[in-house]
Amino acid sequence: MRFDYFRNAAGAPRGVAEVPGDGPTWVWGAATVPDARGREHLVASAVKVRGNMDAYRWDLVEWDTAAAKFAPLLTFWKKSAEEPKPTKVPDGHALKWTDAAGKAWLLFCNPFPTMRCPATYEAWKDPATWEALTPDRRVLTAEGKPVEAHGGDLAWHPWSRRWLLLFTQKGGASSYLGEIWLATAPSPTGPWTEARKIATHDHYTFYNPVLHAESFRDDSPLIHFEGTYVTTFSGHREPTPRWDYNQVLYQVDLSTPPFGAGK
Repeated sequence: MRFDYFRNAAGAPRGVAEVPGDGPTWVWGAATVPDARGREHLVASAVKVRGNMDAYRWDLVEWDTAAAKFAPLLTFWKKSAEEPKPTKVPDGHALKWTDAAGKAWLLFCNPFPTMRCPATYEAWKDPATWEALTPDRRVLTAEGKPVEAHGGDLAWHPWSRRWLLLFTQKGGASSYLGEIWLATAPSPTGPWTEARKIATHDHYTFYNPVLHAESFRDDSPLIHFEGTYVTTFSGHREPTPRWDYNQVLYQVDLSTPPFGAGK
Protein backbone atom coordinates (compact mmCIF):
# COMPACT_ATOMS: atom_id res chain seq x y z
CA MET A 1 0.00 0.00 0.00
CA ARG A 2 1.31 3.42 -0.93
CA PHE A 3 0.38 6.45 1.14
CA ASP A 4 0.82 10.19 0.76
CA TYR A 5 2.18 11.75 3.95
CA PHE A 6 1.62 15.21 5.38
CA ARG A 7 5.16 16.57 5.71
CA ASN A 8 6.90 19.49 7.40
CA ALA A 9 9.29 21.96 5.77
CA ALA A 10 12.16 19.49 6.16
CA GLY A 11 10.22 16.78 4.32
CA ALA A 12 9.58 14.58 7.37
CA PRO A 13 6.07 13.30 8.20
CA ARG A 14 4.38 15.68 10.65
CA GLY A 15 1.53 15.62 13.11
CA VAL A 16 -1.99 16.43 11.92
CA ALA A 17 -3.64 17.50 15.20
CA GLU A 18 -2.40 20.39 17.34
CA VAL A 19 -4.24 20.58 20.64
CA PRO A 20 -2.82 22.80 23.42
CA GLY A 21 -1.18 21.12 26.39
CA ASP A 22 1.75 18.95 27.38
CA GLY A 23 2.30 15.50 25.91
CA PRO A 24 1.22 13.85 22.69
CA THR A 25 -2.17 14.13 21.02
CA TRP A 26 -3.95 10.91 20.04
CA VAL A 27 -6.71 11.11 17.42
CA TRP A 28 -9.67 8.72 17.61
CA GLY A 29 -13.07 8.18 16.07
CA ALA A 30 -12.46 9.80 12.67
CA ALA A 31 -15.57 9.96 10.48
CA THR A 32 -17.12 11.93 7.64
CA VAL A 33 -20.59 13.21 8.49
CA PRO A 34 -23.05 15.51 6.66
CA ASP A 35 -24.51 18.67 8.13
CA ALA A 36 -28.12 19.83 7.72
CA ARG A 37 -27.30 21.36 4.33
CA GLY A 38 -25.60 18.21 3.05
CA ARG A 39 -22.01 19.44 3.36
CA GLU A 40 -19.55 16.79 4.56
CA HIS A 41 -17.20 17.32 7.52
CA LEU A 42 -14.19 15.20 8.45
CA VAL A 43 -14.25 15.05 12.24
CA ALA A 44 -12.58 13.17 15.10
CA SER A 45 -11.84 13.33 18.81
CA ALA A 46 -8.44 14.05 20.32
CA VAL A 47 -7.06 13.14 23.73
CA LYS A 48 -4.09 14.73 25.45
CA VAL A 49 -1.94 12.38 27.53
CA ARG A 50 1.06 12.78 29.80
CA GLY A 51 3.15 10.63 32.11
CA ASN A 52 2.17 6.97 32.06
CA MET A 53 -0.58 7.43 29.42
CA ASP A 54 -2.65 9.59 31.78
CA ALA A 55 -5.46 11.28 29.83
CA TYR A 56 -6.24 14.80 31.04
CA ARG A 57 -8.17 16.47 28.20
CA TRP A 58 -10.56 15.45 25.38
CA ASP A 59 -11.49 17.66 22.42
CA LEU A 60 -13.65 17.42 19.35
CA VAL A 61 -11.58 18.34 16.28
CA GLU A 62 -12.43 19.06 12.66
CA TRP A 63 -10.26 18.87 9.56
CA ASP A 64 -9.09 22.28 8.30
CA THR A 65 -8.53 21.84 4.58
CA ALA A 66 -6.45 25.00 4.21
CA ALA A 67 -4.10 24.10 7.06
CA ALA A 68 -4.23 20.36 6.30
CA LYS A 69 -4.67 19.43 9.95
CA PHE A 70 -7.34 18.88 12.60
CA ALA A 71 -8.30 22.01 14.54
CA PRO A 72 -9.85 21.97 18.05
CA LEU A 73 -13.58 22.68 17.99
CA LEU A 74 -14.79 21.93 21.52
CA THR A 75 -13.15 20.77 24.77
CA PHE A 76 -15.74 18.44 26.27
CA TRP A 77 -13.73 17.15 29.25
CA LYS A 78 -10.78 18.19 31.42
CA LYS A 79 -9.50 16.09 34.28
CA SER A 80 -10.50 17.41 37.68
CA ALA A 81 -11.17 16.22 41.20
CA GLU A 82 -14.90 16.45 40.47
CA GLU A 83 -14.63 14.53 37.19
CA PRO A 84 -11.45 12.40 37.15
CA LYS A 85 -12.70 10.43 34.12
CA PRO A 86 -15.09 11.34 31.29
CA THR A 87 -18.48 9.62 31.30
CA LYS A 88 -18.92 9.44 27.50
CA VAL A 89 -16.15 9.61 24.90
CA PRO A 90 -16.33 9.19 21.09
CA ASP A 91 -13.10 7.21 21.03
CA GLY A 92 -12.05 4.02 19.32
CA HIS A 93 -13.06 3.61 15.68
CA ALA A 94 -16.17 5.28 14.26
CA LEU A 95 -18.59 3.00 12.43
CA LYS A 96 -21.65 4.10 10.44
CA TRP A 97 -24.62 1.82 11.09
CA THR A 98 -28.33 1.99 10.27
CA ASP A 99 -30.67 0.32 12.76
CA ALA A 100 -33.77 -1.72 11.99
CA ALA A 101 -35.93 1.42 12.11
CA GLY A 102 -33.80 3.06 9.41
CA LYS A 103 -32.03 5.56 11.68
CA ALA A 104 -28.36 6.22 10.86
CA TRP A 105 -25.89 6.19 13.75
CA LEU A 106 -22.21 6.60 14.42
CA LEU A 107 -20.98 3.82 16.71
CA PHE A 108 -17.68 4.29 18.52
CA CYS A 109 -15.96 0.94 18.99
CA ASN A 110 -12.75 -0.36 20.60
CA PRO A 111 -13.53 -3.11 19.75
CA PHE A 112 -17.09 -3.14 21.14
CA PRO A 113 -19.45 -0.18 20.60
CA THR A 114 -19.47 1.88 23.81
CA MET A 115 -21.11 5.10 22.55
CA ARG A 116 -23.33 6.28 19.72
CA CYS A 117 -24.78 9.45 18.28
CA PRO A 118 -26.92 10.24 15.23
CA ALA A 119 -24.75 10.25 12.10
CA THR A 120 -24.93 14.01 11.51
CA TYR A 121 -22.45 16.82 12.04
CA GLU A 122 -24.81 18.67 14.36
CA ALA A 123 -25.37 15.63 16.59
CA TRP A 124 -21.70 14.65 16.65
CA LYS A 125 -20.62 18.07 17.99
CA ASP A 126 -23.37 18.18 20.63
CA PRO A 127 -22.52 15.96 23.63
CA ALA A 128 -26.17 16.11 24.69
CA THR A 129 -26.98 13.74 21.81
CA TRP A 130 -24.36 11.18 22.81
CA GLU A 131 -25.60 7.88 24.23
CA ALA A 132 -23.44 5.56 26.30
CA LEU A 133 -23.81 1.89 25.41
CA THR A 134 -23.27 -1.21 27.52
CA PRO A 135 -21.95 -3.75 25.00
CA ASP A 136 -21.94 -7.51 25.30
CA ARG A 137 -18.22 -8.17 25.77
CA ARG A 138 -18.47 -11.95 25.69
CA VAL A 139 -16.48 -13.57 22.91
CA LEU A 140 -16.54 -17.34 22.36
CA THR A 141 -14.23 -19.52 20.30
CA ALA A 142 -15.47 -22.09 17.81
CA GLU A 143 -15.25 -24.59 20.71
CA GLY A 144 -17.34 -22.35 22.98
CA LYS A 145 -14.45 -21.15 25.17
CA PRO A 146 -14.31 -17.47 26.25
CA VAL A 147 -11.60 -15.08 25.02
CA GLU A 148 -11.00 -11.71 26.67
CA ALA A 149 -10.71 -8.83 24.21
CA HIS A 150 -8.51 -5.82 24.88
CA GLY A 151 -8.76 -3.35 21.96
CA GLY A 152 -9.56 -3.60 18.28
CA ASP A 153 -12.05 -2.84 15.55
CA LEU A 154 -15.26 -4.11 13.96
CA ALA A 155 -16.74 -3.84 10.48
CA TRP A 156 -19.31 -5.41 8.15
CA HIS A 157 -17.84 -7.91 5.69
CA PRO A 158 -20.02 -8.14 2.55
CA TRP A 159 -18.56 -11.44 1.28
CA SER A 160 -19.22 -13.44 4.45
CA ARG A 161 -22.30 -11.33 5.27
CA ARG A 162 -21.21 -11.13 8.89
CA TRP A 163 -19.88 -8.48 11.23
CA LEU A 164 -16.19 -9.05 11.99
CA LEU A 165 -14.62 -8.27 15.36
CA LEU A 166 -10.82 -7.98 15.25
CA PHE A 167 -9.11 -7.72 18.63
CA THR A 168 -5.97 -8.15 20.65
CA GLN A 169 -6.42 -10.84 23.30
CA LYS A 170 -5.74 -9.73 26.86
CA GLY A 171 -3.48 -12.23 28.59
CA GLY A 172 -2.67 -14.46 25.64
CA ALA A 173 -0.59 -17.62 25.97
CA SER A 174 2.47 -16.44 24.00
CA SER A 175 2.24 -12.74 24.87
CA TYR A 176 0.15 -10.55 27.15
CA LEU A 177 -1.05 -8.28 24.31
CA GLY A 178 0.21 -9.92 21.13
CA GLU A 179 -2.31 -12.53 20.01
CA ILE A 180 -4.87 -11.37 17.43
CA TRP A 181 -8.31 -12.92 17.08
CA LEU A 182 -11.25 -12.61 14.71
CA ALA A 183 -14.85 -13.27 15.74
CA THR A 184 -18.16 -12.90 13.86
CA ALA A 185 -21.74 -11.86 14.64
CA PRO A 186 -25.01 -11.08 12.83
CA SER A 187 -25.06 -7.59 14.39
CA PRO A 188 -22.46 -5.03 15.55
CA THR A 189 -23.74 -5.64 19.06
CA GLY A 190 -23.06 -9.40 18.96
CA PRO A 191 -23.31 -12.15 20.00
CA TRP A 192 -19.63 -12.75 19.13
CA THR A 193 -18.86 -16.38 18.29
CA GLU A 194 -16.54 -18.51 16.15
CA ALA A 195 -13.51 -16.57 17.41
CA ARG A 196 -10.25 -17.83 15.90
CA LYS A 197 -6.68 -16.75 16.41
CA ILE A 198 -5.28 -15.27 13.19
CA ALA A 199 -1.86 -13.94 14.28
CA THR A 200 0.59 -14.52 17.11
CA HIS A 201 3.48 -12.26 18.12
CA ASP A 202 5.57 -14.34 20.48
CA HIS A 203 6.63 -12.24 23.51
CA TYR A 204 5.72 -9.08 21.64
CA THR A 205 2.85 -6.58 21.69
CA PHE A 206 0.53 -5.89 18.75
CA TYR A 207 -1.84 -3.13 19.78
CA ASN A 208 -4.68 -1.13 18.23
CA PRO A 209 -5.36 -3.60 15.39
CA VAL A 210 -7.65 -2.08 12.77
CA LEU A 211 -9.53 -3.56 9.82
CA HIS A 212 -9.09 -1.99 6.38
CA ALA A 213 -12.83 -2.15 5.70
CA GLU A 214 -12.49 0.21 2.75
CA SER A 215 -10.92 -2.70 0.82
CA PHE A 216 -13.70 -5.22 1.59
CA ARG A 217 -15.60 -6.49 -1.47
CA ASP A 218 -18.71 -8.60 -1.84
CA ASP A 219 -16.92 -10.86 -4.36
CA SER A 220 -13.74 -11.41 -2.32
CA PRO A 221 -13.02 -13.36 0.89
CA LEU A 222 -9.86 -11.33 1.56
CA ILE A 223 -9.51 -8.97 4.51
CA HIS A 224 -6.58 -6.77 5.53
CA PHE A 225 -5.70 -5.49 8.97
CA GLU A 226 -2.79 -3.72 10.60
CA GLY A 227 -1.52 -2.92 14.06
CA THR A 228 1.45 -1.59 16.00
CA TYR A 229 4.27 -4.07 16.62
CA VAL A 230 6.29 -3.07 19.71
CA THR A 231 8.03 -4.47 22.79
CA THR A 232 5.96 -2.35 25.22
CA PHE A 233 4.21 -4.43 27.93
CA SER A 234 5.91 -7.59 26.62
CA GLY A 235 9.10 -7.76 28.67
CA HIS A 236 10.95 -8.54 25.44
CA ARG A 237 14.59 -7.42 25.67
CA GLU A 238 15.56 -7.94 22.02
CA PRO A 239 13.51 -5.64 19.74
CA THR A 240 13.23 -6.83 16.14
CA PRO A 241 15.72 -4.69 14.15
CA ARG A 242 14.02 -2.15 11.83
CA TRP A 243 10.58 -3.48 12.79
CA ASP A 244 10.08 -2.44 16.41
CA TYR A 245 7.38 0.22 16.89
CA ASN A 246 6.20 -0.11 13.31
CA GLN A 247 2.90 -0.84 11.62
CA VAL A 248 2.53 -4.37 10.20
CA LEU A 249 -0.10 -5.21 7.56
CA TYR A 250 -1.68 -8.67 7.28
CA GLN A 251 -3.93 -10.37 4.75
CA VAL A 252 -6.37 -13.15 5.66
CA ASP A 253 -8.39 -15.30 3.24
CA LEU A 254 -11.70 -16.15 4.90
CA SER A 255 -12.41 -18.87 2.33
CA THR A 256 -9.58 -21.08 3.60
CA PRO A 257 -9.28 -23.16 6.80
CA PRO A 258 -9.81 -22.59 9.64
CA PHE A 259 -12.57 -20.27 8.44
CA GLY A 260 -14.10 -22.64 5.91
CA ALA A 261 -14.21 -23.42 2.21
CA GLY A 262 -16.80 -20.80 1.29
CA LYS A 263 -19.82 -18.88 2.43
